[in-house]
Amino acid sequence: MSKFPKMNYPLYIRSIPTENELKFHYTVHTSLDVVDEKISAMGKALVDQRELYLGLLYPTEDYKVYGYVTNSKVKFVMVVDSSNTALRDNEIRSMFRKLHNSYTDIMCNPFYNPGDRINSRAFDNMVNSMMMQVC
Repeated sequence: MSKFPKMNYPLYIRSIPTENELKFHYTVHTSLDVVDEKISAMGKALVDQRELYLGLLYPTEDYKVYGYVTNSKVKFVMVVDSSNTALRDNEIRSMFRKLHNSYTDIMCNPFYNPGDRINSRAFDNMVNSMMMQVC
């Protein structure tokens, strides 16, 4: 899972298992082009409907990549193993909402500087619990 500000550098990345972490970084960065394409294609419809969930960005042989964009254009990307057929679109959408709410809590912290890497124990715990549900 990762979260990107406007400059598209990650503020938070977490992966399980950790041995393919570089591959996940590459997958997440390449998915940003698809996110930008979907945002520009949706344009005004995205704002009018308040639909933040972009859905499946693209599937690969090993992974499915999902996207979510906040009203302030913060991008969330989630990479899930393709063999995991238990996850439905509603569960992914719910996970993004949970992630967005937790991110909002961090932004409301007066000691957090927007644009800094996210170092929050509460955010880590929430992400870890979501990832354990998926595995």
